[in-house]
Amino acid sequence: MTPRNPASVRILVADELHPDGLELLRSKGFEPDVAVGLSEDELIQKLPGIEALLVRSATKVTAKVLAAAPDLVLVGRAGVGVDNVDLSVASTQGVVVMNTPTGNTVTTGELAISLMCAVARNITRADRRVRAGTWNKKGLLGTELTGKTLGIVGLGRIGRVVADRALGLSMKVVAHDPFLTTGASPVDGVELLELDQLLSRSDFVTLHMPLTDDTRNLISRDRLALMKPGARLINAARGGLVDDAALADALESGHLAGAALDVLTEEPPSKDHPLLLRDDVILTPHLGASSHEAQRAVSVGIAEQTIAFFMEGVSHNAVNAPVLSAASMRILGPYGLLAGRMGALLAQLADSPIAQIELSCAGEVADLNETEFLEYSLLAAALGQSLDLGVNLVNAPILAAERGIRCLTGKESDSLGYRSLLRARVSNAEGTESHTICGTVFGGDPRIVEAEGARVDFAPRGHLVVTRHRDQPGVIGLIGSLLGKAEANIRRVELAPPHGKEELAAAFLALYEEPAPELVAVIRELEMVESVHHLSL
Repeated sequence: MTPRNPASVRILVADELHPDGLELLRSKGFEPDVAVGLSEDELIQKLPGIEALLVRSATKVTAKVLAAAPDLVLVGRAGVGVDNVDLSVASTQGVVVMNTPTGNTVTTGELAISLMCAVARNITRADRRVRAGTWNKKGLLGTELTGKTLGIVGLGRIGRVVADRALGLSMKVVAHDPFLTTGASPVDGVELLELDQLLSRSDFVTLHMPLTDDTRNLISRDRLALMKPGARLINAARGGLVDDAALADALESGHLAGAALDVLTEEPPSKDHPLLLRDDVILTPHLGASSHEAQRAVSVGIAEQTIAFFMEGVSHNAVNAPVLSAASMRILGPYGLLAGRMGALLAQLADSPIAQIELSCAGEVADLNETEFLEYSLLAAALGQSLDLGVNLVNAPILAAERGIRCLTGKESDSLGYRSLLRARVSNAEGTESHTICGTVFGGDPRIVEAEGARVDFAPRGHLVVTRHRDQPGVIGLIGSLLGKAEANIRRVELAPPHGKEELAAAFLALYEEPAPELVAVIRELEMVESVHHLSL
């Protein structure tokens, strides 16, 4: 994204954020509009003209909300999960969605440990009994944590905090993570197991997974039956990971000794929710990130990311776009601009619909691991030439797939003698038309160094007239005369000798101003000219 003046950016903060985050935005020149507790209809009324929407978990960024926000380019979630944002619709509309994955890591991990301690010793049940006037510990016999086995489902950032604390409590720790199926555990002292094996061996099971189609009802009725008799379940991750009704039945039958849940599938729960009246269940109202430290961390984090997005063009922690660090952006940024210019040039050169777009990298740029950014830059610029809706790095792959356009990327060894080189090619479905150009970066500026197989050297900017013509004396002079008569001033001319089976030469004429359509039509009518394109960048 092109860096912006902060004063021109309209930001809506729809959920409560720690004041330090808001103050950071203001210190950089942004003026966020804070409107907390809006209904969906009220939110929709405020969205026209809004470019960034900052939320926590309360505001639901639905398809209806996104449809009412034509100017929106960023949704910032101050927290980990983004299940309150319709990612599919946001991506299709080209809206970048970013979160703050580390801000509440420690706080949520410590909550899971707190819930485990409380359910192990019946703390909340005992508290209720004392407040009701009963000083009696009968039926409140608990269990020690020392020597017990804790099963952690999801060994990501939060799961590793839990593992560290549990090892400090002298527990045996086992874990399951679908992304850690082989090899040694990344945490010393933690054994990796398959999920069913973990459930059958654990005295306590704690969940730390995101809610996706694959993890919904992960702890199902069948999996609850696999759990060790007398075990206890803790969920401080996401409602929907557990089948609440099946959990209530497992507790009622005595198969499980208790559960501690910070999240539920239905939030807030209805009055007849099967877990509400159970004395062996601890329920808290989604306290995972509710600490002073975490609230400040996620607020400042999303403010910093918003500032970087608009002032530096960097999308930190984007969940639906290629992510570049500031250091990588300094290297790849000029090549992203080059790729975009190449995509725009190729799309304007093509006379028939593009069916395939190819990008290959050579030289130093080929050794980088973040070239997806270049692919999306090329794709977005190419599609943007023919689509009325806004195309960017977020929705370009989706829009290409919807239109059946194949995107191929790769590396090659021939850099044409340059330190880095991008080669891009477009072709139609029949294979009867294709165009290829190569580019590099000199001193931070994009340059086209090969076009249609011929060596050239011009900056891809402004207005360009490209001709394919028979290679005979007087052609360029005649074209120049026509441009001169029309007062179209030529900034630079690049000539390419005959190339390919048609044996046609090419001319690339950079102009200071846009040529009139009538002028381009006159050049096209010249007997020796086979084709002419006016390219605008």
